[in-house]
Amino acid sequence: MRTNPLLVIAGPTGVGKTAAAVALAARIPLEVISADSRQVYRGMDIATGKPTAAERAAVPHHLIDVVDPDETFDAARFVASARTLIADVHARGRLPAVVGGTGLYIRALLRGLDPAAPADPAYRAELTALAAGEGRGALHARLAKVAPALARGLHPHDHVRIIRALERVRGGAVAQTRWATAEPEWAVVYVGLTMHRTALAERLRARAARMVAAGLEDEVRALMARGHGRGRRALSSIGYREFIAVAEGELARAEALRLMQRDTVRYARRQLTWFAREPALTWLDVEAFDGDPAAVAAAIEARLKQEGRIE
Repeated sequence: MRTNPLLVIAGPTGVGKTAAAVALAARIPLEVISADSRQVYRGMDIATGKPTAAERAAVPHHLIDVVDPDETFDAARFVASARTLIADVHARGRLPAVVGGTGLYIRALLRGLDPAAPADPAYRAELTALAAGEGRGALHARLAKVAPALARGLHPHDHVRIIRALERVRGGAVAQTRWATAEPEWAVVYVGLTMHRTALAERLRARAARMVAAGLEDEVRALMARGHGRGRRALSSIGYREFIAVAEGELARAEALRLMQRDTVRYARRQLTWFAREPALTWLDVEAFDGDPAAVAAAIEARLKQEGRIE
């Protein structure tokens, strides 16, 4: 019987997951384990929407600022780290709360990672040659033909993940139904925060503008000065890739912001689609609580009590 409780707060970027977790920490003893694939990187603060100093002082946050942008941090490493942290938080008598929007990380933690397709050096060499000869967009176009849903979830320039996706499709990887049937080892309460897509899009556009005003371009230039530029996978994420182009004279600042806003809204839509397929997730519409993090936290606390995870 699974007895150790685990709270998961998921949902699209900018919906208020961190604020809800911090408000909940004022009601019950918990620690946050970040499930964000970009907040792990040191020096990437503004466009990743890291918790503020006040939020981090209010409740312990783990898996933030743990690696440099030239290091690899993937789902397998997240799972290994998160499992250790969950045990540590339980040992301290607190509730571990996995909070974030990287759906693959959460899925891998709760139900495991499917095995990768067998390595095929010849096929990878073929794909690498295609990218070199016709551009990275050619790889994305090939993936879109055979697996359009996978292609929509990947940026056309993210050639590493596109190659892996093509290998997976070609290798006939294990069906995704395994993720829908596997059982987590903890007593999980899985909450997804959401709001109307139009309202969320407006919030995200305003948030991106605030990030730029807060000095995103300066942060990008500082990262580039330390050798972290376009070639770093971490820097291919939204906000960084646009302002690297600004720093290199390829984009005007206004256009970089427009692209950042557009791609952030698209990313949030993909996140909503991803989490909609997750079993056992219960949605909370933050607009039903007038966007008040304390009210959202009270609803999550009530759910924890209803499920018998806390007293």
